[in-house]
Amino acid sequence: MATTTAATRPAARVRAHRWIRQLHLWIGAWGALAALLFGTTGLLMNHRSGDNPWPQGSAEESAPLTLAVPESARGSREALRDWLRDAYRLEATSMRGGKPEGGRVGGREVRQPAKWSLGGGTARRTWSLDYVPGNATAELKRTVQSPLAALLRMHKGVGGGLAWRLLQDSFAIGMVLLGLSGLWLWARGRTPRQMVFSVMGLSTLLFATILGLAVA
Repeated sequence: MATTTAATRPAARVRAHRWIRQLHLWIGAWGALAALLFGTTGLLMNHRSGDNPWPQGSAEESAPLTLAVPESARGSREALRDWLRDAYRLEATSMRGGKPEGGRVGGREVRQPAKWSLGGGTARRTWSLDYVPGNATAELKRTVQSPLAALLRMHKGVGGGLAWRLLQDSFAIGMVLLGLSGLWLWARGRTPRQMVFSVMGLSTLLFATILGLAVA
């Protein structure tokens, strides 16, 4: 019985290695295009400032439009959102409600009224609406992003829609599994000492050092 158990363990390890290796390859194949996209856009955003910033795309804003807001849409942000959707087919994905702001101008106290801000659109075409509660009008702004700017927005999960967010989540989970399976494959057959004095040990030390300095 002991002989059978001892013979089974190596076979089980071989099967586990084979499955994890296949998982590593499948995840790599699934996320290969995503790695190219996110790697490229991440590199661009990492160099967006400084003396020689890299291209970040451009955005073209159209002239603001003044919209007449019916009384039924003036009572709440939700009512305003529903009116925009029904009247102009503008689906708001963000809503913010500011509080009245105060300040002093020329020695006098000045109060700015509260303002509601709604926004939506896609990674390429966006819109925003500013509205002071109770007013009869609101200001609508539209912006068209260049293809590069749209890709950078999608990298940050902005404007891609539900399908893109789900796909992006699958890529993020895939990256975690890719890292875990890669560590397991690298550690197989190596002693702790060999792991420490290896490329893996060096990269771990470098990563921890730079991360610690960055968040200190």
